Order: sequence, then structure tokens, then C-alpha cells
Amino acid sequence: MKKSALFIIFLCMTVMGMAQPKWEVRAVWLTTIGGIDWPSTYAHDGRGIAEQQRQLTDMLDRLKAAGINTVLLQTRVRATTIYPSDIEPWDGCLSGRPGKSPGYDALQFALDECHRRGMELHAWVVTIPVGKWNTYGCQQLRKRYGTLIRKIGDEGYMNPESPTTASYIADICEEITRKYDIDGIHLDYIRYPETWRGAKHEEYITNIVKAINRKVKLYKPWVKLSCSPIGKYDDLSRYRSNGWNARSRVAQDAQGWLRDGLMDQLYPMMYFSGNNFYPFAIDWKEQSFGRQVISGLGVYMLHPRERNWPIDEVKRQMNVVREIGMGHCYFRAKFLLDNVKGVYDFVCWHDRYPALVPPMTWAQSMEPTAPKSLKVERKAEGDKLSWMEADDKSDGPYLVYNIYASTTYPVDVTKAENLIATRHLWRSINVPKHQGQWYYAVTAQDRYGNEGPAVQEANVSRQDYNVSAMLPNDGRKLKIDIPSDAKLLQIATLQGLVVKTCLNEPQINISTLPEGIYQLRTVQKKGITHRLGFFVVRR
Repeated sequence: MKKSALFIIFLCMTVMGMAQPKWEVRAVWLTTIGGIDWPSTYAHDGRGIAEQQRQLTDMLDRLKAAGINTVLLQTRVRATTIYPSDIEPWDGCLSGRPGKSPGYDALQFALDECHRRGMELHAWVVTIPVGKWNTYGCQQLRKRYGTLIRKIGDEGYMNPESPTTASYIADICEEITRKYDIDGIHLDYIRYPETWRGAKHEEYITNIVKAINRKVKLYKPWVKLSCSPIGKYDDLSRYRSNGWNARSRVAQDAQGWLRDGLMDQLYPMMYFSGNNFYPFAIDWKEQSFGRQVISGLGVYMLHPRERNWPIDEVKRQMNVVREIGMGHCYFRAKFLLDNVKGVYDFVCWHDRYPALVPPMTWAQSMEPTAPKSLKVERKAEGDKLSWMEADDKSDGPYLVYNIYASTTYPVDVTKAENLIATRHLWRSINVPKHQGQWYYAVTAQDRYGNEGPAVQEANVSRQDYNVSAMLPNDGRKLKIDIPSDAKLLQIATLQGLVVKTCLNEPQINISTLPEGIYQLRTVQKKGITHRLGFFVVRR
């Protein structure tokens, strides 16, 4: 058996027993072209609008139930849009007639509904292709810019080597960023057409990316810029891309864009199996330069009319990309929600606990402070939580909140299984009736994804502490088994404030600490911290 195959089997065996990560991008491409994912009906009046909106909210509910935290919504389709643009006409997927408004702003509606569910929405912008030569969007663009549009076969493409293309697409991305509270701009087909005649030069495509980056980050630096490159960056030393790759074939230097800070995320379209998938996934991860890489999974390949993959192929891919620290993104929404070969059922199990989108620490790493005064009212119909914001910011991006619950106190906010609500918009929440008694904690999160320390609910009596799970002490000395990889030890409050740092000692002097609950953490190489547990000081 080849070493690569053994390695994959080892990874799959290892990951099946691993805890679910608290931080992981779980995304889906939601296509609007021709309504192939959404919408399936046209909007001509109020009833038609309501039906389209019902379809979308139903889809979002099911995606949320499957653990999705990021929706990539096709916003610029083919030189046409699903929002009222000052630059390009309406796409026909909403009203049934290109250039005609459906009577509502579909992007704003989708954005509000995603945020209400604690999900990010990224505006998916198709860049170079502008549709069939005589379709409405392509015709309108040709009237305005003439020779800028190249005809290849029966399709129109913006010339990637023209500076006008870079400024035009950047203007579209700027318009979306300026008008909408989006979480990301996602670029599709940011490359040469594979049938382009003549040499292909990376600098022209990179110039388009630079122009978009400048416009987006100028308005909102927390908006993630990403793209969906071809699923293999280039040939590897042991595995060839068979002539289909991002860099050599279509001049798409996606790894360089991460390295140079032009992109925050990549969603490589890895719609392959076996050794056409796993070695290239590892390459993407190894060349991520501290940014986020999310593997595009071709769940459409499960369909009998496509490659008719067995479901085990997708299961292995999901397990391996989690093990190596990549997120996952499904192409596309309909195939996932149609539960082809049981893929939706598997995803609901695989991602059964929520996950937060990893923070953009390269852009901003300062954590928000903990909320204040978490109050819990326990009633027959459920629990009502309310809290106060620690710092009322009058400018900058607003805060969202993550809510945790556990049957033990204090609530461990490092565990994904304790998350019950993510990116919550308000400073109160109603938790439906449930079995037993829950305790709660709340954290604030900024728009870069940085999560601050937790506030635990107040007025919890000592008998509610999970004493059996606490580190033992006599109020003066704390005895511990020191992990071999720990450089230092830290004692911190439940809100994360460090009150004592000491060397690795089997007994820690805690006689000067006030009575209360504390957490003990190890400090490892590169400053990485891990919690050893909680302890109660009583005298």
C-alpha cells in the first residue's frame, strides 16, 4: 500500500474520535444563476416576493441546523446583480426578466436573515465571465465598454489585461461593501479563461485582486476578501495536477495572495477524489501563511448524473480536512439540502455542535472586554438572559455575542458543545425550556472574529459548583500534576484576568488570593495557553 494511502487511513482513524473544534469555517455556495439553488419561482408581486423569501428562510434554517456558519451568496451573476446596483442591471433570476426589479432587495433580505441566525454572509462576485454574448448583462457591458469584452466561443469575458477591468470590478465590490453590512467579498473566476489565446500573466490577475483589496479594506477592513481558486495550486513534487491547476494553467497565484496579504481566505474548488485530493489539501494548508483555507467539497459528485461517488468519499474528505485544520465548504446548496446519498444527514452528525469562524488576527488581534452583569431569570417557559456591554463603542464595528450553557458551573467556554448561540446581535436572549438546570456564560466578539473573556452568570450559590470537577486545594496550597510541555503556569479569574504567574511547581501558593473561583492555565511555547481546570478558594 502506498504511504499516502496509509497516511489517509491513519488520519481518518484519528479524527473519528477527536473532539469537534470550536473554531472552524463551515460554508456553502448558494447559487442564484438560473435559480438553480434559489429562487425556484419568480417575483412579480407581493405574493411572489413572499414565496421567494420563504424559500430562502427555509434553506437557511436547514443550513443552520447542519452547522453552516458562512453563506457564500451569488450576488454578481453575469454582469448582473441581485441587488439594486448603480453600476449593473438586475439579473433575471428574481423577476424572470433581466433588468427588471423583483420589488425587493434580495441581498439585504438574505443578509438580515443570515445575521439573525448567527451566520456570516459573503457576497459572491463572479468576476471575468459576463455571460452568453447576446444576453442582457453582456450586451449592456459591450455597449458601454466595447472592446473590453472578449468573445470566446459564445461567451463574453472581461479582458483581464485591461486596467479598466480591475477598476470596474473593484467599483462593484466597493459598492457592495459600502451599501451592505456584509462579512466578506468572495471572488469567483478571478483568472484567465482556460481557452484564452496567447500567454497568461499572473501580474494582470494579481492587479485586479490588488484593486479590489484597496477598495474593500478602505471602507471596512474587517470584511474578509476571499476567492475560489482551481483546486490544485500547481504540480507537487510527487503528484502532478495533470494540466489543470491554478497557477500554471490560468495564472491564478492564490497562495501568493495569502502570502502578500491580499486575501484573508481561500476556498479552493477541490472537486476530486483520492490522491487528486489529499496531497493537494495538505499543500494548501502548508502554504496558508497563517490565513484561512477552506476546502471546497464537491458534494454534487455524489449525484448519479455526475460522478456517482460513494458517500464514503465525502466522509473521508471531511474527516481529513478537519484533522489538518482546514474548514469545509459545500458545492452546492441544493445537493447538500437534497440529502443526496444521505450527505445532509452525515453533515448534521459531523458538525453537530456549533463552531465560530476563526478570527482575522493578522488584521486585528485585540480582544473585546467581557460583558457585564449577566442575569438569568428562570421561568416555567424557559430562561431569559440579559447582560450589559462592557464598553459602549460609539464608532467602529459593533459587537456580537456568543452564549454558552452547561449543567455544571462555571461554564467551560472552550468547549464547542457548550455553545448554544453564536454571533447573537442583541444583549438578551430567551432560551426555551429544557431538561435540568443550565448555567450560562456570555462572551463578546468583534467583527474581526476576536472573542473576549466570558462573564459567568451571577448569584450562583456554592452548592451549585461542580466541586468534583475542581482542582483540589486547602485554601493555601494548590497541588497539581504539571504537564511536560508547560513553561509557566497562570492563575486567572473566570473573566480571564491573570492574577498570578509562576514557574512549574507541584504546589502553588494561593494563600494571598481572595475567596472565589479561578482557572489554572499552562503557558507553552510561543505563548499558547491551555486550561488545566478550575478551582475554588474557600477558607
